[in-house]
Amino acid sequence: MSDTVFRKLNDGISVSPQLDVEDFARARADGFATVINNRPDGEAAGQISSGDAAEAAAAQGLAYIHVPVVSGGLTMQDVIVMRDALAGAAKPVLAYCRTGTRSCNVWALASAADQPAEELVDIAARAGYDLSAIKGLLRQINRAG
Repeated sequence: MSDTVFRKLNDGISVSPQLDVEDFARARADGFATVINNRPDGEAAGQISSGDAAEAAAAQGLAYIHVPVVSGGLTMQDVIVMRDALAGAAKPVLAYCRTGTRSCNVWALASAADQPAEELVDIAARAGYDLSAIKGLLRQINRAG
């Protein structure tokens, strides 16, 4: 069993660094219903492919959604796709990327229309993630939403 840490943001979502095949069984045992993979295929040597992740999820009875977000290249289209994925996903969700940071950022941006920036920053901080670099954008989305 790997030592990958699942970090709870709220009752509906947790984020995690890269999952290995055996982590899907632990995700199921921990009560997750859906896994969202925020890594593009081939981003790093040794990461499992989206196809392998989908098979591992299915073997555990988990729903699987691939919402690839390029590291350092997050777009508003990524945010929209993530928001839609979260809206339609069975909860709770476990989203993962290389370190969990990208998944936390895209979750916060996808949630910003409905939650104040300060609240999202606090939630992320309690889970060990720093959203200060996107706080202004979170505020903009919240005002526009």
